[in-house]
Amino acid sequence: MDSLSPSQLSGLKSEELMEQVRQQVAIANAQLVIQKMTEKCFAKCISKPGSSLDNSEQKCVAMCMDRYMDSYRVVSSAYLDRLRQ
Repeated sequence: MDSLSPSQLSGLKSEELMEQVRQQVAIANAQLVIQKMTEKCFAKCISKPGSSLDNSEQKCVAMCMDRYMDSYRVVSSAYLDRLRQ
């Protein structure tokens, strides 16, 4: 069995910690996107909140969420392209 030096062990822990941080940031970002999408689509589509949504409200919310996600993908892709340059 190979033994790891303290510096190698520290490097492995650092990589694992960085990966955990990346995952937590990704989760937080996804939660923020969902929260913003919900707020915007609710404000746009729901005129008088009640116990259920009528068909037009359901269609509006679905289309709004689709447009929001499409827009988010386009903006994210453009942002990543610029970061790579």
